[in-house]
Amino acid sequence: MDHDTLRRTTAEFFGTFWLTFGGCGAAVLSAAFPELGIGFLGVAFAFGFTVLTMAYAVGHISGGHFNPAVTLGLWSARRCANRHVLPYIVAQVIGAIVAAFALYTIASGKAGWVPNGFASNGYGDLSPGKYGLAACLLTEVLTTFIFLFIIVGTTSKGAATGFAGIPIGLALVLIHLISIPVTNTSVNPARSTGPALFAGGDYVAQLWMFWLAPTVGAIAAGAMARWLYEPADVVDTAIVERRAEV
Repeated sequence: MDHDTLRRTTAEFFGTFWLTFGGCGAAVLSAAFPELGIGFLGVAFAFGFTVLTMAYAVGHISGGHFNPAVTLGLWSARRCANRHVLPYIVAQVIGAIVAAFALYTIASGKAGWVPNGFASNGYGDLSPGKYGLAACLLTEVLTTFIFLFIIVGTTSKGAATGFAGIPIGLALVLIHLISIPVTNTSVNPARSTGPALFAGGDYVAQLWMFWLAPTVGAIAAGAMARWLYEPADVVDTAIVERRAEV
């Protein structure tokens, strides 16, 4: 692995680690804390803040994807080079798994704690609101589509790209406010994978949907954005820094 790819994947690892640890940590440790729980609103903002903070911390290194669906969507939009796709996704999944392990270790330090769903995503009986497969599938496809549409739009030529992390983070907050009751909100296959491995059982069996739906939504958004925004050669989408030709 060359030095540039190593730097990029390290940035993606830490970005996805923070997203999973911060967002899922808020759900597992704080959402229903006796008398002072932050609830859905707090969890939604926690996920948005993780993306916002890491976008400015390492977005100028890797583009700040932190999500396999984002990587695939930007690849579809011709904003991510072919050679970066697989290394980014591997780093993102590893980052999410390590974050879930750290969170599990912390949470299990409380006497009598049980993991329950451990902030995992699910449909049917595992959906927070018991929504069926079709509703959950549509929710994840649609919200990921809009998320990628916002990412591409706010980082396109002519946009105020130095501030792109703000609308992207706020978009993730809104997505969580809409879809936590439906699927517990994924739009990110890596974020889904880490907690599911520790929740086990049926949550792992349902992971396929939280890879399929965000991927479909992201690639569709990338293809549409490629048509809607200016034609361009393959470039990296950098959330904080200018786009650099590859």
